[in-house]
Amino acid sequence: MEVIESHADSSNAAFIRKHAAPGRVGLCGGRDWINKAIRKAQAPLTNDGHRSLWSHAFLFSEQRLDGHWWVLESDLDLRYRQIRLGVQENRVDRYFDDDAFPNLAILDFNLDATQVKQVQVAGLDLLSGLSSYSLSELVGTLFAMHSTRLRKRDNLLAKEGALYCSAMVQHCYAAAGVEFIPGVHGKNIAPQDLYDSVLPHQTHSLIRDLGISSLRRFAHEANELLQTPIEDLL
Repeated sequence: MEVIESHADSSNAAFIRKHAAPGRVGLCGGRDWINKAIRKAQAPLTNDGHRSLWSHAFLFSEQRLDGHWWVLESDLDLRYRQIRLGVQENRVDRYFDDDAFPNLAILDFNLDATQVKQVQVAGLDLLSGLSSYSLSELVGTLFAMHSTRLRKRDNLLAKEGALYCSAMVQHCYAAAGVEFIPGVHGKNIAPQDLYDSVLPHQTHSLIRDLGISSLRRFAHEANELLQTPIEDLL
C-alpha cells in the first residue's frame, strides 16, 4: 500500500487556512524542473529581470462539508501513476508541502458576493466542459512575453477549448468583469501578471525561494528590513 505523507501541520497549510476565501487567486512557485523552467521563462515580466517567484495559478472555490478547501485549476497532473490534463478540481492540500512549494501567495481582489459567484460558475462551466490544458498556448505566451505588441494580440498558438493555469484564472474573472492587466490578451496572462496586477488588491505571500541570484536575495532581505517597524528592531 502506498503511504502518502501528510503535511497538514506545515507552514503552507497554516498560511492557506488563514487567508483562503471563495474566489481568491492562489499562486505557487515550485521547486521541480518544470516549475523552475516556468519561473525562469517569466523573467522578462519581473521588475528586476530575474526569474519569477511563481509557476502556477489557481482559484479558491469553497470549503466543503469535508472541511477541506477546494481549488479550481488548469494543470498537468502526473502524480500517482495517472495523468490529468486540463481544468480540474482538487483539495488545496496538494500545496501543503513546504519543500515542494516554497512560495505561496493568495490575492484578494475584493470581489462582492455576486462577482464571487460569477467567478465560481465560470470555473465550474470549464470543469464540466472538460477544458484541456494548453501547452501550445503556454508556449505562445512565452513568445509574447518579449513583445508588448504581441501581448496585446491573440495568443499566436491559441486553441479552442483549452486554457493553461493563469489564462483560466483570467477567463473566470472576466465573467465578473475583471481584467488583471488591461490591454493584455487573456490568453497571454502569466502567473507573474496576476501578482503584478495594477488592480486594487491585497496580497498575502509566503516566500522562501527567491531563485539563485544572491543580489535578489539581498534586495528582498533589505526590503523586509525597511518595512519592519522600528520598535521590532530594538
